[in-house]
Amino acid sequence: MTDIDRSKPVLVTGANGYVASWLVKKLLDEGLTVHGTVRDPANTKKVGHLLKLAEVAPGTLKLFAADLLSDGAFDEAAQGCELVFHTASPFIIRIRDPQTELVDPALNGTRNVLETCNRVESVKRVVLTTSVAAIYGDAADMTDAGLEAFTEAQWNTSSSLEHQPYSYSKTVAEKEAWRIAKGQERWDLVCINPALVLGPSLSQASDSTSLVTIKQLANGTMKPGAPALEFGIVDVRDVALAHYQAGFTPAAKGRHIVVSDTANFLDMAAIIRRHFGNGYPLPRKTLPKFLVWLVGPIQGGISRRFVSRNVGHKLRFDNSRAREQLGVAFRRVEDTIRDHFQQMLDDGLIQQR
Repeated sequence: MTDIDRSKPVLVTGANGYVASWLVKKLLDEGLTVHGTVRDPANTKKVGHLLKLAEVAPGTLKLFAADLLSDGAFDEAAQGCELVFHTASPFIIRIRDPQTELVDPALNGTRNVLETCNRVESVKRVVLTTSVAAIYGDAADMTDAGLEAFTEAQWNTSSSLEHQPYSYSKTVAEKEAWRIAKGQERWDLVCINPALVLGPSLSQASDSTSLVTIKQLANGTMKPGAPALEFGIVDVRDVALAHYQAGFTPAAKGRHIVVSDTANFLDMAAIIRRHFGNGYPLPRKTLPKFLVWLVGPIQGGISRRFVSRNVGHKLRFDNSRAREQLGVAFRRVEDTIRDHFQQMLDDGLIQQR
């Protein structure tokens, strides 16, 4: 049981991120003092939305410059904090060397923040943003293990540097976090494991990496047909709430799958069509798996092994721990996709029809 003193500052790493911005908003709205780390506090394009949140909220925001991969970069921001939310993660667009570009930064970033927590005597709890990618690698893993749904008891054992390296990096980083946490007794670790995060962004939506999936649906890329690929989906606002609850629920512990439901591309297209009409070049049929297998590596940059182990496979998650232990009442996927698409229209990222 870990009680957090709400009069003490709270640290949020990567404070201007997609999820972190909503978490900062919640903390400020609750009247807390937030120490937020960002790469450059003077870059108003990146942090302006946080400053605006702080202007109208009862809480207080203080921004600190911190590089995820620099030793000791978080020490100053962590001073006096009992609660640390580690949401920052390396952002890399093109991957040439998975070990040096994905795995090493994920590991070193996790170590940096948690070693700060070991040094700063005030820290009592760390809430880590990880992923369902640390729970499973391929949808086929569920059937292979004889499961009806993935739970927090599973670990991803099917990803590697060669296959699903992003998922592999998330897995080794979370395992490292648990190793470090078990090596000391002052602070406890609570993990949040979201799936595909969608929903409105507090900054310009073009900054969000979650845009790609919805944009591909709406811009005609998939008009000939969409692969039968299922995603776990969760609203960004629910992910932020799960973090907040994990921080301030004394009995919270362990991992938490944060997923509202699963949906495939045609499900998402149908939701957009229901709310925004038929004017967008959305897919209406499923592409045969053999065709995806054939052209995926050429046109979509996805491997045939990925196609074999994910396309056409059922994907389910048990979110009962997040609901029962953290009190998260998940928004419907329908509402999340509607709100996400609406913001893309508002921001001019999709042409209104």
